[in-house]
Amino acid sequence: MEKIDKKLAILEAANKLFCEMGYEGTSTRQIAKESGANMAMINYYFGSKEGVFIEIMNERIENFSAHLKIINEDKITCLEKLHLVIEGYATRIFNNPSFHKMMHRELSLSQRPQIYDKIKDAMGHNMQMIENIISGGIDDGSFNKVDVRMLIGTIMGTITNVVSAPNKIMNTSNMDLDNPKDKKIIRERTITYLKDLTTVYLTTKK
Repeated sequence: MEKIDKKLAILEAANKLFCEMGYEGTSTRQIAKESGANMAMINYYFGSKEGVFIEIMNERIENFSAHLKIINEDKITCLEKLHLVIEGYATRIFNNPSFHKMMHRELSLSQRPQIYDKIKDAMGHNMQMIENIISGGIDDGSFNKVDVRMLIGTIMGTITNVVSAPNKIMNTSNMDLDNPKDKKIIRERTITYLKDLTTVYLTTKK
């Protein structure tokens, strides 16, 4: 139990430091100090700082995968499933916008291909489950024939853009995602917009 607690402490400390300092700005020594662990423990559990980051990413991806599996197995329409995906994905991102911004930045850097390569299969599995929902709607005639991956990119890209610069979509310039009230307003507006957008795009007959 103590080993499990120490491993979790390392992951929680690393998550916090990555969000505050970025991947490059965080050292294993800082993670060890923040978690109350030592360097040997980090090396034992994860091998390196990269290993810690990959573990955090895989855990988040697997949690979302479990959520997608439940949605896929539900006996509801494809549109209802897609709306649950939008709501679930947006909620996860808005619950920890700092991590999402850091993750998005790090994975987009050209010097991190080895990190992306180690998690792309898990990410690809989640993308495939979302694609199956949309393709299912196309196959049963409830959705228009669309570019499925572009639609997924639109959904995810919109959420990332809003989280990265929430003031772009608000009439005021002082919206703050660290403020629970502001976060709720922005999250609900984003979810409502994406549900309306996908409904019109997928079901309005051309």
